[in-house]
Amino acid sequence: MNEQVPPSPSRRKVLRTTAGAAGAGLGIAAVGAPAAQAATASAATTTTAEATTETAAGGTPRRRGQTMAGVPFDGRSTVRVGIVGLGNRGNGMIGLFLALPWVRVVAVCDPVREKAERAAAKVVAAGQPAPAVYTNGEDDYENLCARSDLDFVYVATPWDQHFPMAKAAMLNGKHVGVECPIAMTIAELWELVDLSEQTRRHCMQLENCCYGRNEMRVLRMAHAGKFGQLLHGAGAYNHDLRGLMFSPTYYEGPWRRLWHTRLRGDLYPNHGFGPVANYMDVNRGDRVVSISSFGTPALGLAEYRAEHMPPGDPSWKETYIESDRTISLVQTAKGRLIRLEHDVSTPHPYSRINSLGGTKGVFEDYPARIYLEPDHTNDQWADFSSYAAEFDHWLWKEHANPPGGHGGMDYIMIYRLMQCVQLGLVPDFDVYDAATWTAPVPLSHASIKAKGAPQAIPDFTRGEWSNARSGVDSVKPA
Repeated sequence: MNEQVPPSPSRRKVLRTTAGAAGAGLGIAAVGAPAAQAATASAATTTTAEATTETAAGGTPRRRGQTMAGVPFDGRSTVRVGIVGLGNRGNGMIGLFLALPWVRVVAVCDPVREKAERAAAKVVAAGQPAPAVYTNGEDDYENLCARSDLDFVYVATPWDQHFPMAKAAMLNGKHVGVECPIAMTIAELWELVDLSEQTRRHCMQLENCCYGRNEMRVLRMAHAGKFGQLLHGAGAYNHDLRGLMFSPTYYEGPWRRLWHTRLRGDLYPNHGFGPVANYMDVNRGDRVVSISSFGTPALGLAEYRAEHMPPGDPSWKETYIESDRTISLVQTAKGRLIRLEHDVSTPHPYSRINSLGGTKGVFEDYPARIYLEPDHTNDQWADFSSYAAEFDHWLWKEHANPPGGHGGMDYIMIYRLMQCVQLGLVPDFDVYDAATWTAPVPLSHASIKAKGAPQAIPDFTRGEWSNARSGVDSVKPA
């Protein structure tokens, strides 16, 4: 759908760097990938665009590389990180990387020099050598990704830059973690899957809500059978962002608000979808197969603008089409249902819903409450905290008062990710999860345009979903 992502100069420039499988192989060798993995990458002599046109039965693109399911990191005593994007999110996250003694921030990148220099000062203040600073325009991240002394690239930039930056990182042999959503079209999601498989580099959606204390407790309870056979779940991003979207400084321009002029569907499904997908072992024994979405009229942003923005403000040239409230129903191969909601343009308290139900009971968040048989029999919600001692995840027991934002989940996520890279462990989630959790962005838009008609969700794992494997419900390393 051409209306989704108007190409930018930086994106076109990265697309011109496609493949060179030999170039990808050189980048991988630079960070010490096993020879067999480098050979796999250098053998990939067709572009990913070509790869996605060759399909197997059922329309699933054929795999050109080996699966990335269950593939560990290489392992290294010091994890060298480059950070791209130093606005609100990137600037807030850099301290979490610096809090880990085995992580070194080697390079930082932002086209606004003051932000990059502020980040570099934080690195020096933490006792690390001054990082390289990349501020030479919007495409300078390509030079950061090309460095030979990086293991991992963290991307915290506006949404339309996520895909080309993740692509550049992998083509240069780097693992990459990207803020939500990881891309904006199905074609881009398939290309990231293909590239991850061909380059043998992990490409991950850094979904912090999967590491929330409540989410991890529910996950362990679900895997212990406390909910019985799982039937349904729900997740959302219901967050009143009207003031922030019209702020001249918070999002550093109107980029997030402008997506409300382009798409009608769920622009930000990952926070709600990721945790529920984990509960149901999506891509690890079950998979999501279809999505049907419905949306209200787009009224909230226009009303807010009329009340708060002066005549002549550039926002008056914008026409909003994004539904104020989007509701989607996702069905899994096992017949389970997942409800997703998105609403950032009307007044309401914050909620991610975060619900799970099965044959033995149900959990609902905001506020947290639970009802399980045989524990509860009086038709009254019970105290969820009573399950903390038995079912809190080891990460939350080990880090009872984690630093950082969002109640500590950001730190837990970065700690665990960097631990996996250092110890050579399989990451808790991979490129298939990233693609699956982001697929509702374009597919909900298509479904709403088709009056709620179901849209098929691709099997990005190409059949691997039927195999049980580990995920966020991890075992503490020895």
